[in-house]
Amino acid sequence: MKTFSPRIRPASVTDVSAMFKVRASVGENTMTGEELAAIGVTPEAIALAIESGPCAWVSTIDEEVVGFAMVGLDDACLFALFVLPEHEGRGIGTRLAQTCEAALFERHPCAWLETAAGSRAARLYRHLGWGSEVELSGGDIRMKKQRP
Repeated sequence: MKTFSPRIRPASVTDVSAMFKVRASVGENTMTGEELAAIGVTPEAIALAIESGPCAWVSTIDEEVVGFAMVGLDDACLFALFVLPEHEGRGIGTRLAQTCEAALFERHPCAWLETAAGSRAARLYRHLGWGSEVELSGGDIRMKKQRP
């Protein structure tokens, strides 16, 4: 029997294929595997990042990866947060964002991210206190959040 109680845990190399499945399923900020590879986002690169240190977390329901998030600990960037469409609206994105924030604020007084200005992600980040928006090209914005 499924519990539908999401759990957040550090990602492992064995989660990489599931993370790419989640990334490929989203309705906003869609990118093909080829587009991701062109910017250096490959299974090998993600596995190497995960092996290098605590930079990624997954949300699981009954051991199935239903969302993930990644940060750049050196540059204070929350650069990926995705949830399977069928699991949106359950607080998974919020919990993943808060996990990332905690990791970033252990090292930095301020964190940043970039997202589409009118996206669901932007609404979530605004709700979580991200602000200081700066418009970028292509309808994207850069947002910041200060350590509490």
